[in-house]
Amino acid sequence: MNKKFLFSTLLLFSNAVAFAQDNKVIDNLIKEVNENSQLEKLAHELLDVVGPRLVGSPQMKQANDWAVKKYSDWGISAKNEKWGEWRGWERGVSHIDLVSPRLRTLEGTQLAWSPSTNGKPINAEAIVLPTITDSVAFQKWLPNVKGKLVLISLNQISGRPEKNWEEFATKDLFEKYKKEKADAAKAFASGLSKTGLTAKNLALAIENAGAAGIVINNWSQGFGVDKIFGANTTKIPTIDLSVEDYGLVYRLATNGNKPVLKIETESKELGVVPTFNTLAEIKGKQKPKEYVMLSAHFDSWDGASGATDNGSGTIMMMEAMRVLKKFYPNPKRTILVGHWGSEEQGLNGSRAFVEDHPEIVNNLQALFNQDNGTGRVVNIGGQGFAKSKDYITRWLSKVPDTIKNQIKTNFPGTPGAGGSDFASFVAAGALGYSLSATSWDYGTYTWHTNRDSYDKLVFDEIRSNVILAAILVYMACEDPEKTSNEKATDLPVNERTGKPATWPVQTKATRKGGL
Repeated sequence: MNKKFLFSTLLLFSNAVAFAQDNKVIDNLIKEVNENSQLEKLAHELLDVVGPRLVGSPQMKQANDWAVKKYSDWGISAKNEKWGEWRGWERGVSHIDLVSPRLRTLEGTQLAWSPSTNGKPINAEAIVLPTITDSVAFQKWLPNVKGKLVLISLNQISGRPEKNWEEFATKDLFEKYKKEKADAAKAFASGLSKTGLTAKNLALAIENAGAAGIVINNWSQGFGVDKIFGANTTKIPTIDLSVEDYGLVYRLATNGNKPVLKIETESKELGVVPTFNTLAEIKGKQKPKEYVMLSAHFDSWDGASGATDNGSGTIMMMEAMRVLKKFYPNPKRTILVGHWGSEEQGLNGSRAFVEDHPEIVNNLQALFNQDNGTGRVVNIGGQGFAKSKDYITRWLSKVPDTIKNQIKTNFPGTPGAGGSDFASFVAAGALGYSLSATSWDYGTYTWHTNRDSYDKLVFDEIRSNVILAAILVYMACEDPEKTSNEKATDLPVNERTGKPATWPVQTKATRKGGL
């Protein structure tokens, strides 16, 4: 028999077997996700039972332990790996009432790391930070805060979102509103700058002058939503009031009605506590020292339960690992998943992992990260790697059209300098890809807000993302070719600078924070 003919026949047979194997595994993955999804159960356990996952809080460690146990139940090896230490703090109850000139329970919460009221309610008059002409005038006014609750935020002209104005107002009225809003914001920012202090130092100056507490409103420009971040005070509580209730107290104060608030906030300082990443692994059989990774940050802010930031990405990656273990238990390359701590304070968990594990980073076939909300993935960029198009296009070829056709790709793309944990790997020259999702009004309604809860998840979209991630991992594992981390020489122009984008510099993790 002709040897060339025999070789060609064997090659065709081998390719046919591989194709059939690919299709069988992928069909099983899709069927399992669609017919036996664990997403709702995972979301309930993580978001409703454990709740928010502020770095340094007991709930963060509870979530770490929950994930390890869940992986163990699925037969997947998992561990918590210490990456640093953080200020330990536990949120308690917040209760805020207007008690004069009338009674009303106000909607609000203490900020993360806020001092408590030490078991005794504060009853104090609320006053407003006045328009400041210069730093000397501010220092002369400062003694007025003693024993008072001080409102230090801009009072919004309207509590209606701009979309609402655009839909219902006349064109002239909408333009008038936008101008008044912009002018008010500009005047307020100018007044703050004239104190001569940063936002943090302003809070500390008011605290040191004997104020009873600080009241803010960090409106997220939508109905019912506020951003909840961390307090700048160290001895007195800082609370955020809803835009409606902040406006009420503000108007009472500026109209001479001398509003009195009763505030009780509970919290516990827990000292310095260890912080962890949760890692899980399905060991590769042929190339165990080459790695394909799934990635999602585990921590959240704690104004709500951190559902879309990033509970959705977390349960997506856990579900992808579950189905891969069930139908692809012996991958060619090792599959890892990283659930990172302290992303919200600067990608600290993933940056620490990159520093601590060069043996993985240097042998990374690809990493797929998901962070920005509950929506279906609609964008994948090449992150500035010269050959990303070859790999991503090949791996996406096996993804169902109903999912694949929603996705725009951009090659070579621009290397991500921040925003989420894939950037920690990109800065180190490793192929980290962001699976970027459609909005669902993420920036306004759920990103870092008091409304980021279970009910905002769109499980059918997350299921599509699980299928996408599982297939990408499978294809990257099976790919006979080792990926190249060669950087593109023709990076796109940075719109801000007008110059070609440059590669981001690797940044060290903050290993001890919040103190």
